[in-house]
Amino acid sequence: MQAIWNGEVIAESEDTVVVEGNHYFPMASLRMEWFSPTDQKSVCPWKGQASYFDVEVAGQRNPGAAWTYPSPKPAAAEVANRVAFWRGVELRD
Repeated sequence: MQAIWNGEVIAESEDTVVVEGNHYFPMASLRMEWFSPTDQKSVCPWKGQASYFDVEVAGQRNPGAAWTYPSPKPAAAEVANRVAFWRGVELRD
């Protein structure tokens, strides 16, 4: 599975976990040079608190386009150390 934004593969892995229709990529599969953490947070009642990353490729910034659950609740343990995408990030199998 590949995550692509602005024409570049920003993450790639054969080991994604699908939760609620979102592919969660292992943190180690991200090309971190294109990611920067933000102060943005949200809370899911069963997964816990999410943290977000901006994605910037070739001068184009996609704010909050990736999220992770740094300390997921036990029911969502499978997404620990994983990142999912939205806001125009394309996924290809």
